[in-house]
Amino acid sequence: MNGLFLRMPKTKKNSWTGLAGLICLILILLVAIYTFFYLGHDPNLTNLDERLLGMSLQHPFGTDQLGRDVLTRLLIGAQQTIGYSLLALIAALIIGVPFGLISGYKRGLVDRVFMRTADGFLAFPDTIVAIVLSGLLGPGIGNLVFAIIMVKWVSYARLVRSTVLTESQKEYVLVARTNGLAPTKIIRKHLLPHILGHVLVLASLDLGKIILLISAFSYIGLGVQPPTPEWGAMLNESRPYFQSRPELMIYPGLAIVMVVLLTNMAGDYLRDHFDVKKEVEQ
Repeated sequence: MNGLFLRMPKTKKNSWTGLAGLICLILILLVAIYTFFYLGHDPNLTNLDERLLGMSLQHPFGTDQLGRDVLTRLLIGAQQTIGYSLLALIAALIIGVPFGLISGYKRGLVDRVFMRTADGFLAFPDTIVAIVLSGLLGPGIGNLVFAIIMVKWVSYARLVRSTVLTESQKEYVLVARTNGLAPTKIIRKHLLPHILGHVLVLASLDLGKIILLISAFSYIGLGVQPPTPEWGAMLNESRPYFQSRPELMIYPGLAIVMVVLLTNMAGDYLRDHFDVKKEVEQ
């Protein structure tokens, strides 16, 4: 009884904090979209006479080593970091979900080919595979996004396949098959609603991981290339000035930590909302 009493408030608290994280994440996305239409400063405009300035009304977060407005570069960096992360995530979903549906529903040779392909991708840690692909393809955000897609689609395909295999053995699917319902209708009406919750939970948690990957690869020069502002690249550019102006590294670092934390909170909320009990296969 005591254990149950302790767990109940925790569930309620997690629900509220998760919802707050989801709302904050949406607000950050809206701000990033807004900066497409309005910017107070050119993010790449250099002015050496105003380099390394402190906070002011004109430059709320100061300026960097080239006199560029830090706040503007952070906002554009949100577009780059979050935008490319969403692009990679959506592309992985577009590839992985149909692949998993077909493999789980058709089975047979299609399923065996998929499993061998998935085993090949999962033989090495996804970060190692992404590093190798990015190194082979060369630096650049396009190559990095492609490498992340090649790493991440397998997780969604395996998750969807596992869910389809479980649900397709249940009575309501067997009855639909017996009644001659077309496979496309069975998938759309019966299987997709059960898959949606699992996929959304994994996607929300994966978004934070992809943001960390893009930031880390940009930090080492394999992602977004200067002078385009991106949070990981901004961290790298600010390293020589950490002693004199540590906030130049603190601002993009906090932005990365905050957004990744919010994605994890949103993932917890979605997991509770869709009542996903099982651990998501990685």
